[in-house]
Amino acid sequence: MDLFQAYAQRLTEAEAPLAARMRPRTLEEYIGQSEILGEGRLLRRAIAADQLSSLIFYGPPGTGKTTLAQVIANRTQAQFLAINAVLAGIKDIREAIAAAQDRRGRFGQRTILFVDEVHRFNKAQQDALLPWVENGTVILIGATTENPFFEVNKALVSRSRLFRLQPLSEVELGQVIDQALADRERGYGDRPVDLSPEARSHLVQVANGDARSLLNALELAVETTPTNEQGVIRIDLAVAEQSIQQRAVLYDREGDAHFDTISAFIKSVRGSDPDAALYWLARMVYAGEDPRFIFRRLLIAAGEDIGLADPQGMVVVEACAAAFDRVGLPEGLYPLAQATLYLATAPKSNSLLGFFEALRAVEQEQAEDIPNHLKDANRDRESLGHGAGYRYPHAFAEHWVAQQYLPANLLGQVFYQPSSQGYEGQQRELIEQRREAQLAAMAESDAAVEAVSFGSDARLESWLQRTLSPDGDRLLDLRRTLFERLQPQRHHRLLVIEPSPLLLWEAVRRAPEGGVWGVIDPGARAQAERQIRELPSLQRPWLGDRPEDLNALLAEQPQLQFEAILLRQRGDLLLAPDWLPLLRSRLVPGGQLLLLDRPADSRPQLWRWLTDTDLAPALLERIRTAEAAAAGWTRAELEAAIADLDWTVSSESLPDELRLTLRAPLLARWFDGARPGSFRSVLTGQLTAADIDRVEAAFQSRLGQTLSQNTPWWLFQSHG
Repeated sequence: MDLFQAYAQRLTEAEAPLAARMRPRTLEEYIGQSEILGEGRLLRRAIAADQLSSLIFYGPPGTGKTTLAQVIANRTQAQFLAINAVLAGIKDIREAIAAAQDRRGRFGQRTILFVDEVHRFNKAQQDALLPWVENGTVILIGATTENPFFEVNKALVSRSRLFRLQPLSEVELGQVIDQALADRERGYGDRPVDLSPEARSHLVQVANGDARSLLNALELAVETTPTNEQGVIRIDLAVAEQSIQQRAVLYDREGDAHFDTISAFIKSVRGSDPDAALYWLARMVYAGEDPRFIFRRLLIAAGEDIGLADPQGMVVVEACAAAFDRVGLPEGLYPLAQATLYLATAPKSNSLLGFFEALRAVEQEQAEDIPNHLKDANRDRESLGHGAGYRYPHAFAEHWVAQQYLPANLLGQVFYQPSSQGYEGQQRELIEQRREAQLAAMAESDAAVEAVSFGSDARLESWLQRTLSPDGDRLLDLRRTLFERLQPQRHHRLLVIEPSPLLLWEAVRRAPEGGVWGVIDPGARAQAERQIRELPSLQRPWLGDRPEDLNALLAEQPQLQFEAILLRQRGDLLLAPDWLPLLRSRLVPGGQLLLLDRPADSRPQLWRWLTDTDLAPALLERIRTAEAAAAGWTRAELEAAIADLDWTVSSESLPDELRLTLRAPLLARWFDGARPGSFRSVLTGQLTAADIDRVEAAFQSRLGQTLSQNTPWWLFQSHG
């Protein structure tokens, strides 16, 4: 760079718009996106460690995509190249790749290639990048305002980690203003600017989450407002309103905003919320959406979501659409709003979806011949007997008669399920009565003999298979239930404490952009470590094998907090001194603590498999007392401990059945006196040796039998 080029660059930087001058240079200056850049988050750790893989930043304008790329450029030791997809072509891509290859070959240095507006590249240009991203010649960072799953090459998306940036909150936009007014070098810290609270509030609200729009408005206000008599640039509400007069609504008729907004509109109509429906309607109209497109979607909703609950829904929407075509805009907005409100307030039914069940039946079932009495009698009645036996409904009372209309292989199949709403609800009982009468009539007819002959009950067989499933399947069902209750987000930080890594791996899958910390028993840790080594380094969970390890970690990282803490079979830890308050202190506000465990009265109790025909009642009572004393904590104890912290706690029983086939090795373990926690050790001290021998003999008499017992799990869910 020569002297003239350096001068031109300094001049460009000095004359750049405020939004460009105020771009953050470090993570500490960066405002917003705490869900992906907060302390302990995956992306922040990757930037700090300079261990980036290919990334795609996706979000609305003004949320910091390009800025974040520049922060990475300032932090990384890799060569950083930037191109704009609007201006660049294949030649620019080839030059960037050649520079990366040269840098890698000569100095062993990685290259990060930042492509702004990456969705603007056509398929050929994106394909030109693919092999070099795949072999690691460049690490791609793409920025786009469009949904990358639709606008970016699927192969590129699959090789990149996607981060969605959200519009900035009003608090974060306020921080942007404060930063610009305080910065003496790049902002207005060297000028006496007085921004009134009303003006500040207006700028923040109308900016609509767009930091660039906010800074542009602030710059216009400051640069066009003269100083007053005191030498102060006073920006009041009137000036702010002139600087940013209309809220920018993100809307593109072919982009995400178009589809997302119409989706929100239809879901509000379906959910019978007229206020929300009018809001989303207004948002589309304000952004210039074609009302005819909205009417088409309302016609679909009239069939899909209202259906026969209000048959007039389709008529009203069609009439409003015709009225709109007649009067046009702006008066045509009245029938558009009328159609919206009619459907939003109408009774709802999706029973018309029964048609698609019928379509599936046509696709899957073997095609049966049309019942003879339903065939056309005009052509083949004499020769083939078509139509013989048909009963003309109008010849009967109420213009209805029971007869077969479905093919024989579909008799009893129900496609239409009337709802209890509106017109359909009024007809429901009559429909069901006629259906029952018709099925009864078919069962008694000669044509239905084959249809009422059934083999084994598939549902019963399925139930038996579930009942006899191994413990692994039952645990997977419990895991599925727990995570359904938790609903973790991808950016959450999760702490998992359990005997073996059952919940740990699901947590890693569910929170790939946050982080997972786990504590499991020492015996399971070696296997878990082998699995952890297969994960990318930035996705590996922290793992300890004792509560003391966790205690030490939390002491080393006092700022580390979790969105959720999950414990399985560790209710004892919650009741240990100081542990529940410690875990509570590490939950973010509104965080959740979940425990999956069995309280004392839900744990297996062997005395329940014995009766007074096996042993004397007094001896049975002493066995029961001994097991109860060794059972451990109760549900009431845990709920009381959580309640002491002023937390809300809910508990839910999850049915489970223990099924054991009593065999000699199992019985030997129960009555092994040297084995800690064995049944014999529980009974010792409560029963004499002779009595324990009698108990063992009673179980010996049952060898080979399968014993069952209800042992429900309990799920405790607490909210901070």
